[in-house]
Amino acid sequence: MNGAETLVQTLLASGVRLCFANPGTSEMHFVAALDRHPDLRCILCLFEGGVSGAADGYFRMSGEVAATLLHLAPGFGNAFANLHNARKAQSGVLNIMGDHADYHLRFEAPLKGDTVGVAQAVSHWTRVTSEAGRVAGDAAQALQAARSKNGQIATLILPANMAWDAAVGHAVAPAPPALRRPTAKEISAAARALRQPGAILLVDGPVLWSDLGLLAKRLTKAAGARLMQPYFVSRFRRGAGVVRIERMAYRIEDNLALLRDAPALVLCGTPRPAGFFAYPGLPSTPDNPETRLIDLCSREMDIGWTLQALAAETGEADLGPEDFAPLDLPALPGGTLTLAKVGEAIGALMPENAVVVDEGVSSSYHLGPGVLRGRGHDVLTITGGSIGFGLPAAVGAAVACPDRKVVVLEGDGSGMYTLQSLWTMAREGLDVTVVILANRGYQILRDELAAVGVREVGRNISRMFDVVEPTLDWVALAKGHGVTGVRVSDMAGFNAAFAEAMAQHGPRLVEVAC
Repeated sequence: MNGAETLVQTLLASGVRLCFANPGTSEMHFVAALDRHPDLRCILCLFEGGVSGAADGYFRMSGEVAATLLHLAPGFGNAFANLHNARKAQSGVLNIMGDHADYHLRFEAPLKGDTVGVAQAVSHWTRVTSEAGRVAGDAAQALQAARSKNGQIATLILPANMAWDAAVGHAVAPAPPALRRPTAKEISAAARALRQPGAILLVDGPVLWSDLGLLAKRLTKAAGARLMQPYFVSRFRRGAGVVRIERMAYRIEDNLALLRDAPALVLCGTPRPAGFFAYPGLPSTPDNPETRLIDLCSREMDIGWTLQALAAETGEADLGPEDFAPLDLPALPGGTLTLAKVGEAIGALMPENAVVVDEGVSSSYHLGPGVLRGRGHDVLTITGGSIGFGLPAAVGAAVACPDRKVVVLEGDGSGMYTLQSLWTMAREGLDVTVVILANRGYQILRDELAAVGVREVGRNISRMFDVVEPTLDWVALAKGHGVTGVRVSDMAGFNAAFAEAMAQHGPRLVEVAC
């Protein structure tokens, strides 16, 4: 038995059943050990950003930590952007990063890199295993870290000789430490603040997709307060039958208006809201300087207990039909294709309890009202703003929820970052429908350019923002990755293509010329 074998046995003994992988030479002994244990499912992603994005989506929908297998510092660097999104989503991810044998590191080999530096830049916990006999214990502690504080990024760096040297036994990851809780005094102060007319309880985490949302609604209704959520969150429920929670906006100007008159803003499971970027003449945060800010419960704390304690102080009001979104399915629109109509068609045709991965970027604003009228569904958003999230996150969500339809709303520019995920969808037979919103450019950049006051657009800007000359052919790209695709240019074509995708199992792609 070697170190790699003890690592795999530790993962299995600790409840890990899935590894998203893009291995290289330094991980061959780990690969061999995985092969001897087929009960730990391995899913190949053709780019490391697909690996990390899939692990993120998997945690968001299952609450379970998956392992990733990444190749040295360059491979980890390729995974970095979606690990950033995972960190912002508070997803638990266990990275296994191979490295050169420790005695080889004194030489300037081509793939030698700062594995510790690149890992620490995005990980909450990082360790280099120094002896083969410590692999199992280090892996158990890494997994404990990934499961702690409601989800963290943990990275175990495994020099090649730690994997091939002799070792025996395995370990079991300890339970994560108990979550911190607010004091009774802090709970009482927050309850008093929420009783002020116009006060807001801003929530995130499981409040947005579990029964904790009902509790939050009952207590804010009893207190006479507003219940709100940030715009970018890891997961939230939307559609018919879902408890009403106000969603903040993307633009800082809109959020300034939403929060203007609040005497108090109580935070539970979320940090203080901030603008996506800084803009000339606008503040960085949307809350009124005169608003009392109460950081009751950080996202690393016990959110469920906090809401229960808060409800004990405020009381709980009964909820009525007005507190839930009604079933208001749109009629299937016809005629000229518009994004608003595409949203209505998706809302009309999408089945109950689907999972929507939203990386529509600028298009999502127009799609939203129609999709919102659909049946109840979960939504995953791009929490860290690093594009290339949508397709791999859909892979992870579909693996976590094989009985639920997954729909990706994907911009054509952002989709190109991780289009290799289409191949993984095809290989694994995942039930994912990808809607490519092909506006032939990075439209969000045009919007941001205007937001900072630039009005004149010349050749260089157009060449950097437009995705034309040549125009991307997503139907051909899908076919090349093993996925059936179709291009539509009117609503009749979209309605037929999306309805067919909803009726069949397996990956499909619909390119919308918008």
